[in-house]
Amino acid sequence: MKMLKSLFALAMFALIVIAATIYAGVYPFGADTPHHKLTYWLLDTARDRSVTVASKDITVPDLQQVDLLINGATDYNEMCSACHLQPGQQSSEMSLGLYPAPPNLSTQNSGKITKENLAKRQFWTIKHGIKASGMPAWGPTHSDERIWAMVAFLQKLPDMTALQYQVLSQADSKQEHGHENH
Repeated sequence: MKMLKSLFALAMFALIVIAATIYAGVYPFGADTPHHKLTYWLLDTARDRSVTVASKDITVPDLQQVDLLINGATDYNEMCSACHLQPGQQSSEMSLGLYPAPPNLSTQNSGKITKENLAKRQFWTIKHGIKASGMPAWGPTHSDERIWAMVAFLQKLPDMTALQYQVLSQADSKQEHGHENH
């Protein structure tokens, strides 16, 4: 019982310290000042777990269609490349000014995650965005089909050369596939 009281007292003390820190405004929130390692780990872990859980029941369509790849490339170039970069690009004015820095999707591989689970996570992230990260939710303005086109493109992006990217992203397919209005 004494140990339980001690743990409760310690938890209450920690909450008071956290509340005082927040209320005092001493934690730096400028995008040019990195988070404390523990803060970054907590936010990163919470985001990853949230997206994984929220995306687990999404059904991935066939992403091998050429139309999806071309439409996704055009949208990525117009809406995403300023932050998430193009093949061969190391940074941009936008990517340098954001914290946390957006991932360079032209070099990102799936790592330990399956391609299907990565596609689910990408779809969910594009559709719903990520709070306080600069990643907008494209779901209110883009159809699921259009979002899947971006996912299809993202699946191929890490293996693309700068020239392949340029050819695909400049393809004039918007008029042919009904995407002339953003």
